[in-house]
Amino acid sequence: MYQNSEQHLLHELARIEWLIRLALARMERFFQEIGFISPERIHSLLHQPLGMAGWSRRPDEPIHPDLLRLEQQIAAYTRASLERGVPLRLQQLMQAFDLDPLERDVLLLALAPELDPRIGQFYGYLQDDITQKSPTLDTALNLLCMNVEEKIRARLCFGATQALIKFQMLQGERAPNLVENLRVDRRILDYLLGSDEIDARLGSAASLTTRAPRFDALILPDALKNRLWQALQAADRRALFYLQGEYGVGKHTTAAALCAEIGSGLLRVDLLPWLAEADFKRLLRLARREALLQNAALYFESFDALLQEEREPFLHLFLREIEDHHGIVFFAGRTAWEPADAFDAHLFTRVEFPLPAYQTRVDLWRLLLQAERVDTDVDLIGLATKFRFSGGQIRDAIASARSLAQSRNGLIGTEDLYSAARLQSNRKLATLARKISPTHGWDDVILPEEPKRQLWEIYNQMKHRAQVLYEWGFDRKLSMGKGISALFAGPSGTGKTLAAEIIAGALGLELYKIDLSTMISKYIGETEKNLSEVFKEAETSNAILLFDEADAMFGKRTEVSDSHDRYANVQVSYLLQRMEEYDGVVILTTNLRKNMDEAFVRRMQFIIDFPFPNAGYRRQIWEKVFPLEMPIAPDVDLDRLARQMEIAGGNIRNIALGAAYLAAEDGGRVSMAHLLLAAQREYQKMGKVIL
Repeated sequence: MYQNSEQHLLHELARIEWLIRLALARMERFFQEIGFISPERIHSLLHQPLGMAGWSRRPDEPIHPDLLRLEQQIAAYTRASLERGVPLRLQQLMQAFDLDPLERDVLLLALAPELDPRIGQFYGYLQDDITQKSPTLDTALNLLCMNVEEKIRARLCFGATQALIKFQMLQGERAPNLVENLRVDRRILDYLLGSDEIDARLGSAASLTTRAPRFDALILPDALKNRLWQALQAADRRALFYLQGEYGVGKHTTAAALCAEIGSGLLRVDLLPWLAEADFKRLLRLARREALLQNAALYFESFDALLQEEREPFLHLFLREIEDHHGIVFFAGRTAWEPADAFDAHLFTRVEFPLPAYQTRVDLWRLLLQAERVDTDVDLIGLATKFRFSGGQIRDAIASARSLAQSRNGLIGTEDLYSAARLQSNRKLATLARKISPTHGWDDVILPEEPKRQLWEIYNQMKHRAQVLYEWGFDRKLSMGKGISALFAGPSGTGKTLAAEIIAGALGLELYKIDLSTMISKYIGETEKNLSEVFKEAETSNAILLFDEADAMFGKRTEVSDSHDRYANVQVSYLLQRMEEYDGVVILTTNLRKNMDEAFVRRMQFIIDFPFPNAGYRRQIWEKVFPLEMPIAPDVDLDRLARQMEIAGGNIRNIALGAAYLAAEDGGRVSMAHLLLAAQREYQKMGKVIL
């Protein structure tokens, strides 16, 4: 019995050396018999069988007894080793790639000079060229075949669809001709010598996953787990799985856990970098080969990249390759996809991974924080409610929070987790909308009691959504409308954006302002695409979306007179649909409520009017507009300012800021003169004259 794979390989190479030595002996006898230049030599060569060298083994020649004993010994040792569970890499290679004994021996012939330089000298002598240290295909066939018929049949091993060529086990990407040298591919050589390093040609796009959690311990819906397991069992290792879902929902972890259950590894490959390579097909073949060498399933990331119209040839090539693969293949993406034609040799299963539900998010936060140093009062409920994170995003947020906490005592607190969660979410949203960082509180908004009460209602609904939706079960009753939609209507500067900012700050959520007029496109489908990107990027953190200039889309339409009007109605319907599907807060603002179509306004859960402030409210705004640190001269008359200047809060804020800069240049205290001059400048911008 062999103790290890190396002993078996050396024994097999010894058998190959016997074949070569016997061929050398026959060659020596052949040339001794016929000479080098005699007519008899020419006559003898002419009477040799077609395509066979004079040193080839003849059909009637008995096998040398020592070689026969060696072959019998190898067969007996191999059986005993396999029965004892000793892994023999040469045998594993034959099984993985379905190689027959002839293909095995061709590989060994090409491998031999890499391990023993003497063999290279033998090949040089056999080929009558001492510079040729590797066997040609003709030499290999002459060593292994006894007649022309065998030699012709053996040539079939070197077809483009055969393992030796398809998987590039021999150097070169095409079938060799008879006079070409055979060299074993470096990765195959390394594998036979015991190396498990991934082929360097696959680059950083490929990595091997050998450790995975137990499949039954995964935090996934039971129905999803059962479907995956049943599909895997039914396919008997000829399965194709398309795993669809957002980043971090557990696609790769699930695939690795499934493979671990059946004793297999997982070779993870990112397709995106390969799309820029000219030899995409070759890289796919190398990945398939590596998976077979590693006894691993294939896991292809970035499958969505193949679905773009201009990459259709890549998609067809990819699908052909995985259909041909003898093993389990996972490919993952975010886009829903089904094959146009059913796969013949594989069972195809598409599995959609949803974002984790509320309770699952709570469990994931709790589970992933177990290994961390965490404050005892961490708000897991708030985190799970406000951030619709996948497991991967929760893991990333905890890693960021750990870094933030290290600057203090290393103890992770709620604020660290909230800050880290905000860093993880909405990275792309900042390119689609303008982020507003809340700096104001409830005392800063000056409004009549009714609109102020409605703002508090919006806040309270979001504050208690976990209790109402999840603990009290309303989440199961509602398919849509779990979020909040509100219309803030009022003249410019009356505090609409300020109110949205205050709600966001109180809830600890981010606020993004989107100008609807910039979202609207004259090209069909572009408006919907723009809106879709905004909502998709906002979903993970329930960010508050503030759509400014809503009347640009929701203006009154009395009739549909042409295709443009019909398309505009489609845009409106799409936005309303996305608002109803969104779990967070969506606020529309308009300066002219009367221009809004009432049919659309009725779809809003909250309609809050921001009236133009009267003198009393203007007085309150003037009181709060200056920071406590701002020095104010005794001659400043807030009553006069409130009474004489009929302007909104936004204008008052601009005047106060302008007066502060004037004061900084002129004495350091804001005086009435500074305020009147700043007011004059503001009125000029408004196209009005100060009274």
